[in-house]
Parts: sequence; C-alpha cells; structure tokens
Amino acid sequence: MRIAITGSTGLIGSALIAALNEEGHSLIRVVGHARQLSAGEVAVDPSDPGSWRHSELDGVDAFIHLAGENVAARRWTPQRKSEILASRAAFTSQISKLLAGLVIRPRVLLAASAVGVYGDRKDEALGEDSVREPNKITDGMPAGGDFLTHVCKLWEDATKPAVDAGIRVVNLRFGAVLSRRGGALAKMLTPFRLGLGGIIGSGKQYLSWVAIDDVIGAIEHALVTDTLSGPVNVVSPNPVTNREFTKTLGKVLRRPTLFPVPAFAARLAFGELADALLLASQRAVPRKLMNSSYAFRYPVLEDALRHVLRPGAEV
Repeated sequence: MRIAITGSTGLIGSALIAALNEEGHSLIRVVGHARQLSAGEVAVDPSDPGSWRHSELDGVDAFIHLAGENVAARRWTPQRKSEILASRAAFTSQISKLLAGLVIRPRVLLAASAVGVYGDRKDEALGEDSVREPNKITDGMPAGGDFLTHVCKLWEDATKPAVDAGIRVVNLRFGAVLSRRGGALAKMLTPFRLGLGGIIGSGKQYLSWVAIDDVIGAIEHALVTDTLSGPVNVVSPNPVTNREFTKTLGKVLRRPTLFPVPAFAARLAFGELADALLLASQRAVPRKLMNSSYAFRYPVLEDALRHVLRPGAEV
C-alpha cells in the first residue's frame, strides 16, 4: 500500500513506520514545512492548506493522521489549551479538507483520538457509543477532564469533510500506550525502580491501557478491515484500576509500591491536568476491535509489562 502519515516521529508513529517499512509498504511522511525535507517526505503548512503539494498525496491508498501537541507536556494554561485544541481539531479539519479535495482520494483515513473523550466515568464500561457532552465551562473552555472530552469530540468531528467525501474514516481512541520508549510508562519507571511508586488518589480510578504492539496491530487491522469506521477504542480488553496497575508494575520491577500520591498533591503538582490524566476513571472496552476479530497480542497487563520492559525491547 501507498500510505501517508503525520506524526511519524512520535511514540506511535515511529513504531508504526518501522512496522510498515518492514512489511514493504510505500510511505510518505507528512512533516512540518520549516525544515529541509528528506527523501519520502512532504511538507505541509498547517496555517496554509493551499500551499500543500497535492500531487504528492493524490493516489495514496491510506492516510494515517497521528500528529498533535502532547497534552501531558506541561501545565494547562489558557494558551496551552488553545495550542492543544488547534493542533488537533483545526489541523485535522485541514487534513480532512485536503483529502476530500484530492483528484484521487485515499480509501481510508485513520485519525488519532483518545479515550479522554469519555471523561471521568468511574467503573462504567465504555463502548464506542458511550460519549457524553462536557459540562464544566471555565473561561469559555471546559475544565479538567471535560477539557479533554471537548478536545477529543472536536478532534473527531473535524474528520467530517473526509467522511462526506466518501472516505472511510476510523477515529482511533487510544488508551495509555505501554512502551519503555515514551508515554506515561516511561515516566513512571525511574520512581518505581527507586521504590518510590505508589497509588495516585484513591487508586480506584480505571486505566485503559494498551501495549504498543497492539497499537500497531490495531492500526494495521483498521487499514484493511473495510467494516471498521467511526470511533474505535484502541485499548486492552482488560482495563485495570490504578491500584492494580501500581501493584502489577511493582511486581514486574520487583520493587515495593508504598508511596501513595494523594489527589490534592497531584493537583498541586499538575493543576487541571491531574484531574484529566491521573485521577479520571475511564474503563473503555474495545468492542469494535473484538467484534471485527482482532486478536490481541498482549491482553493481560502483567504479560504486556514484562514484554515491553524486557531487555532489548525495541518498542
């Protein structure tokens, strides 16, 4: 297949590029315009879709859109929230309009999203149809976990021009991706290895996690499964509570987990971000993946952690 990809240098993108290259696909990496291009790259200016080189993208079989600001990089100020929203909703809308306007359109657009779309839902099992509207408004924008709900909903809605143009669109709702190379797990490793790990808040909040291997597997499955469209939860079928995750990671690393982080301390350290990413409970289940016969490689947390943390792990 001839596949175009944004976000190719991120945690998911870099692993996906390696897998697709190994399988012999022809790849076009869609990158920011403000640098010298390498072979196989196409420059885009998110602020000026009219300048994009359409000819390079005409006739691609698939477009995988993974680009977006890292929501956990720093505290959420009003400016930071605007940057996060623009990097997802506005850029995705521009991508969708570009694809809709191509002479030869791709058969499928796979666009990143996240389980943050569900908000804080306690122990409710969340299928792809379980989204609610955010309702906490602060300074014109939803606060805390509702901010992520708002962002993810607009992020997914921004693919409508592609849908209207007849392109099969899959909104990939990623959970917490387990990899030693980045993401939340990589940040946890140092304190846990020092014996400083512990539950966060009550420890009862659910974490929808997924091994990086299954992220890549699910993306490849979505590429070729014509019956998949709309939102798809890319998560393990076995979400766990923060307490269970903490205990299991400590067991795998052979370290005690005796240092809890109270909710107020998390909020002092991270502000609104703590409510959205550390204290919110999302028990998402991958109903569409399971119904389309995707076979998870690492459905059990302990097995997944031992795999991604094994010596010499590449992803």
